[in-house]
Order: sequence, then C-alpha cells, then structure tokens
Amino acid sequence: MIGKYEYGEINHLLQRKLDAHGVLIAVHRGSSGGNIIENTIPAYKVALKQGGDMLEVDVVKSTDGKLYTFHDGQERKLLHRTENIKTMSSQEIESLTYFNSIYHQTSYKVETLKDVLSYFKGDTLINIDRGWDIWPEVLELLDQSDMTDQILLKGPVTEEHLQFLNDYPTKYMFMPIVHTMEQIDTVLQYPHINLVGMELIADTEAHPLFQDEVIERLHNLNLFVWANAINLDDVTMLFARLDDDTSLMQSPDHGWGRLIDKKIDVIQTDWPALLSAYRTKKWKS
Repeated sequence: MIGKYEYGEINHLLQRKLDAHGVLIAVHRGSSGGNIIENTIPAYKVALKQGGDMLEVDVVKSTDGKLYTFHDGQERKLLHRTENIKTMSSQEIESLTYFNSIYHQTSYKVETLKDVLSYFKGDTLINIDRGWDIWPEVLELLDQSDMTDQILLKGPVTEEHLQFLNDYPTKYMFMPIVHTMEQIDTVLQYPHINLVGMELIADTEAHPLFQDEVIERLHNLNLFVWANAINLDDVTMLFARLDDDTSLMQSPDHGWGRLIDKKIDVIQTDWPALLSAYRTKKWKS
C-alpha cells in the first residue's frame, strides 16, 4: 500500500493505477503543439489520449485571488505579454487569448483551476505543481471540489510548507521535491502528512539520490519514486540525463528504459505517446 495505512482510502486511486501499469506516465503541462496550448483542458485531454496516467497542472493566482492553470514565465510566448500573470487581475487575465505554436492568435483563454478540476473529476490523477506559494487558496478550492483521491501535491522541502500540510485537516497526497539525503530525513519527521512518494533530483549518476539503495529505501517505506525526464534546457539535469532527449535522440533503452530498470514508479515526460508505446513494448519483452 502506497503511503500510510490510515490514508488508504485517499490513496486508493493512485495505488490502483500503479498496480495496473507498473510505471505511471505524468504529462508535463499536458500535451501541447499545433493549436493546442499547454495547461489547458484540450492539452490535458490529448495527454490522456496519448497514454498519460497523470496530469501535471501549474497554478497561479490573480491579484484579486482567482486561481488559473498557467506556468508563470511563459507570458511572452503564450500571451504575447511581458508582465507576469501574477500581477494581473482576473478581469485582465480573462480578456487575453493564447497564441499557438506558430504565433497565430487563437480563441483559447487562460482557464481557471476550478473549471479544470470540474472537467476531470472522476478517475484522473492530477499533480498540482508550482502552487505551493498559494497552498491556502489552492487547498480551499480543492476541498470544495471533493477530489481528495485524485490530487497529488508537489512542493519543496521547507519547514513552512511541511508544517502547513502536517496541520491541514484534509490529507491530500504529497510528493516533495528532494535534492539531498538530508531532505528525505526532514520530510519523514512530519507524522501527519500523507506522504506517498518523492521526486528525486540528481544531476549525475554519482549523485547520492541516483543510487539504487535510496530507491529501495523509499520503496520499503511504501513510497513511490518520481523521476523527471523532461528537458528544461541543454544544461539542467533533473535525473542524470535519463531524459526525453536521450530517449528520443539515442534510444529509449538509454533513457526511459534505464528509469524503468531502476524501478522508478512515475516518469514525467513531454512525450507520453512514445513513452507509453515503449512501456508496453518493454513489459512484453
């Protein structure tokens, strides 16, 4: 059972999908391209159609407190605006429309977190990312949505964030972003967090968090291990180059395959269809 026994009812959907697939595919911002824009309902729908098991959703808050699914820093590319979306009111945000992959303006608007949650309520796992600075507002909306078993929170290892989750009455599933061995021990000191897994950040294969014994330790604690295969740029290594670029440009055996062989439980990717096909092929071999 993933996590602690007392949270089994909350964690059952995650456990069922892990049992069914062995390795879960988390899709970074949904699947965008052409006229489909990242962090929108169409992108999330396409991600699921391409074999994704979990949606990664970025969250921001307007100046008047409304929550939207958007990765701040992408305003120039997606909205042709230079201001950070967090400095805009809901009225201003909702007046904007997205530009697509060839810089043509579309009719798509920035979507509210409420609308996204409502659309995918049911059987879809949703990883809420980049929302930890506004957790009080995010979790209040999540409570209203009644989707406790579908939501996986991601966040940094800080006393402020860990104590907030430890004290919060609704025990949403939580996965910390872990950079050091010491951070693993820090997270484990909070007994009332519904800890279900950890994202391990390791820039090289020599990094302590890359080692098989660390993954085995977390598995023995009933925790899953998440590895990030996305490529943010040419220099940032999230998990020792076992990433999308290696898998696509060299061979999936050298990237995704090694993650699976290392018993990684959740792989985040920008290429869910190809990873899904490879996962199926690997299980059959």
